[in-house]
Amino acid sequence: MPDLILHHYPSSPFSEKIRLALGFKRLAWKSVIIPAIMPKPDLVALTGGYRRTPVLQVGADVYCDTALICDVLEHVQPEPMLYPPALRGVARVFAQWADSTLFWAAMAYNLQPRGAAHVFAKAPPQALQAFGEDRKAMSRNMVRLRPGDATCAYRSYLRRIAHMVEEHDFLFGAEPCVADFAAYHPLWYTREQVPLLADILNATPAVVEWMERLAEVGHGVMDSLDSGAAVTVAANAQPMPPGGNLLVDSAFQDDHGIPLGSPVTITAETFGLEATAGELIAATRTHYSLRREDPRAGAVHVHFPRIGYVLRKAEGA
Repeated sequence: MPDLILHHYPSSPFSEKIRLALGFKRLAWKSVIIPAIMPKPDLVALTGGYRRTPVLQVGADVYCDTALICDVLEHVQPEPMLYPPALRGVARVFAQWADSTLFWAAMAYNLQPRGAAHVFAKAPPQALQAFGEDRKAMSRNMVRLRPGDATCAYRSYLRRIAHMVEEHDFLFGAEPCVADFAAYHPLWYTREQVPLLADILNATPAVVEWMERLAEVGHGVMDSLDSGAAVTVAANAQPMPPGGNLLVDSAFQDDHGIPLGSPVTITAETFGLEATAGELIAATRTHYSLRREDPRAGAVHVHFPRIGYVLRKAEGA
């Protein structure tokens, strides 16, 4: 199998979720460091517009969104399991809550004015402004929590997580699953990126101990790769055929009246609304796949989960 190439940056919380999942799976991977804000020309050459972090590349196949990336990693390395059979449903539901409700409460707390000033303390003055404008553009349709409301919610969520890990080493038992990695990463940002605000964790020592157990998982075996070289990897590869890639299901599920082969766009429902356009080559119960051509990357297949994304016919099609 071609190398697993993760496009990420060190302080990205969702990237930490996948870095730990790679470590949990004991997988080797290539690290491509991308900018935290636009422009991201090498990444967009692969995705066609999608710019959220991280993105997993395998040859000329590009997997967007950490929920889908976790599915890919489970297929690549089935053991140890991110989705144990007895927990498959509840783990996915909990992970979806953690990646949305918990994440946005935590980040509204983390990036309140004091936190943002700390994160950008060593950066040029214009860096904070550029970051703020970039994230404002990404979240223009979202209602964001104010710091006070976020603090109240975050404290409540930490107590609920504490109730779970007081009984077990991990959220649902003796071993971690996808729910643990999804709940961990926004808390990791609090502790590692805005330590001056990390005292909010002190009221739930069981959560801190759980975080330490997860941190011990590590990030697997990583080598660095230049972003331009990653584009070349795609250009020199052929994308895997629908049904023969790293996503298990392949049966067509038509919920939109859009046949395969149609020109379409796929856009996130809320955060990061840049559309990716291409030919619809798969629409299964769990994911969409587009074929697109890029002058630098050549033919690539870009994959998205169904949940959280909007499929539309391309304008004029």
